[in-house]
Amino acid sequence: MIRDPADLTASDYLDGAREMAAANRPFLAHLLAEEAARLTADPATAAGIRPSFPAPTTTREETD
Repeated sequence: MIRDPADLTASDYLDGAREMAAANRPFLAHLLAEEAARLTADPATAAGIRPSFPAPTTTREETD
């Protein structure tokens, strides 16, 4: 189902962040959580979202 991104809520972005974290995609999880925090009206709630999905380091380790 294709949705208009303008219709997505903070909860939708937070759900996506959790899915990306579970799929070991920390950078996408971080970006989705940042958008969820941006859309959250309560500053305290927004501040609580960000530490749950920290920005990953910029270095990446390759595995064989």
